[in-house]
Amino acid sequence: MKTILILLALLGLTKARPQFQRQQQFQQFRQIVQAPLTYILRYDANLGLPTGFSYAVQTSDGFNNAVIGEVKNQDTQEESLAVEGQYSYVGDDGKTYTVYYKADENGFQPSGEHIPPAANTSRKLGIPSAALASLAGGGLG
Repeated sequence: MKTILILLALLGLTKARPQFQRQQQFQQFRQIVQAPLTYILRYDANLGLPTGFSYAVQTSDGFNNAVIGEVKNQDTQEESLAVEGQYSYVGDDGKTYTVYYKADENGFQPSGEHIPPAANTSRKLGIPSAALASLAGGGLG
């Protein structure tokens, strides 16, 4: 009985030992601390307007973003928000990538030189009639 208890205690001690060496932990911490900081260089915003909004951001790491949003068909059943904008960033390969996009009642529509044509499809996806009936309270099937 004593032997089993001693073996279990030794097993518990070996499982409870630190899993990483202190040097590895220090190196990981050092990499995080030495990462370059990113600063906001420019921030312009017109938010909370009754008919829309706009903002633009530029950071020190090369990220840029500009967006304009507009309320369409205000105070009607068809009221919606249409957003147009662009953002750019510097990739790991050093190239600057820019994405232009539009989002409205037709969905999100991105475009850019690096985006494959299949991602830019403007094919409308319909909602199945059974799903529409379910939303209207008719149930599926």
